[in-house]
Amino acid sequence: MRVAIIGAGIVGVTSAYELAASGHAVTVFERRGSAAAESSFANAGLVSPGYVAPWATPDMPGQVLRHLFSKHTPLRMKAPFGPSSLGWMWQWWRACAAQNQRSQRVRLHRLAHYSKDRLQLLTRLLDLDYERSEGSLVLLRTAEDLAMAEPKLNALKELGVRFELLDKAGALTVEPGLDAGAEIHAGVRLAHDEVGNCRQFALLLREKAERLGARFCFHTTVQAIEPGARPGVTRVYSPLEESTWRSADAVRDDPPTDVLPFEPETETFDAVMVCAGADAAALLVPLGLRLPIAPVYGYSVTAPLRHLDAHPDVGPRAVVIDERYKVAISRFGSRLRVAGGAELGGSLTRHHRASLETLYKVMDDWFPGAAHMSQAQTWKGINPMLPDGPPVLGESGIPGVWLNLGHGSSGWALACGSARILADMLSRQVPAIDTEGLGVNRFLRRT
Repeated sequence: MRVAIIGAGIVGVTSAYELAASGHAVTVFERRGSAAAESSFANAGLVSPGYVAPWATPDMPGQVLRHLFSKHTPLRMKAPFGPSSLGWMWQWWRACAAQNQRSQRVRLHRLAHYSKDRLQLLTRLLDLDYERSEGSLVLLRTAEDLAMAEPKLNALKELGVRFELLDKAGALTVEPGLDAGAEIHAGVRLAHDEVGNCRQFALLLREKAERLGARFCFHTTVQAIEPGARPGVTRVYSPLEESTWRSADAVRDDPPTDVLPFEPETETFDAVMVCAGADAAALLVPLGLRLPIAPVYGYSVTAPLRHLDAHPDVGPRAVVIDERYKVAISRFGSRLRVAGGAELGGSLTRHHRASLETLYKVMDDWFPGAAHMSQAQTWKGINPMLPDGPPVLGESGIPGVWLNLGHGSSGWALACGSARILADMLSRQVPAIDTEGLGVNRFLRRT
């Protein structure tokens, strides 16, 4: 089959590889100049099936209210809120009150576990050399933090996730670079987790996909999908390099109309797979499908580590997670990355100082002086979130249009499994895991 993929983030690239490996003729359309240039660019890199969980839980509304007026908080609400954002919040609140949270967690864990296995298999079979380390350590500052984490630990036990509860001495043994004077009540060690450079993996896998015949069209904005007996994709090429008219973080701006001297072109495919993140909603609404997918913004700060020759244990060995503030501190070779925060509302182009200050605080609490912060690079990206938690995978109900969307902050952790599932579905093969509850039917609302 001739298959078009819209979006070359980690979800689009893994989909391109799996489809090409299954014998399909694949064309990927991406508005930026390279793969993994937006949401996949500088994320935390955490691959932890046990900590992939839905936002929609009974205690989340209370947590949101408690954090509204805190200086350092894992979640912030930023105006303006458009009608779609308000509608998303209403559906999220309803999902929090629903009785299927455990089912959603089980579905997510099943997908995340399968995805991690697939990621490791591809890494081994294709000999992909990217920055990665094994194991994660969740840090709990106080006895109260441990008590609040008990429901999560019980859920891990129910899911069969192996972990080890450590005291402060045990945590320092696992991560000797931690500040010995830091406030550590306990640590949760998940030895089978890993952290990896998502963008490096995506760029390497893109090359493997191209060797299988996949074609990547960059600087290409898909304007519309035209369904029919054989769906068509309308696309626009920008004759200028994006860097000449678009700033690095203003990724949602449209190119100037005076540099588009030709009409859009249309190409016909047997199937179209939408992997366009939060922007997918605009492509699907004209087709009569409204998905409640919203951008939730996250931040990261990346800086080179200090004194590696004299002190090889500086910084984390793999990844450390601050449970109170939901911030991850990851090791990528000779660099440290601290990532986290969640902003509802606002825009991608505005970096809020308070969100970045929380990242700096967490880094200084656990690894003070470990990195050259004068050389730090900050980043803000979009997590495309659905209100109930799991992504939407499979047929859209529109002839020839397939969906691989809504992975939220877990895109890297879920991408490889989601891509293999979609490749199996499109090839009319039975996926390796149960996909019940991951389809579009739970949101089916026609315009």
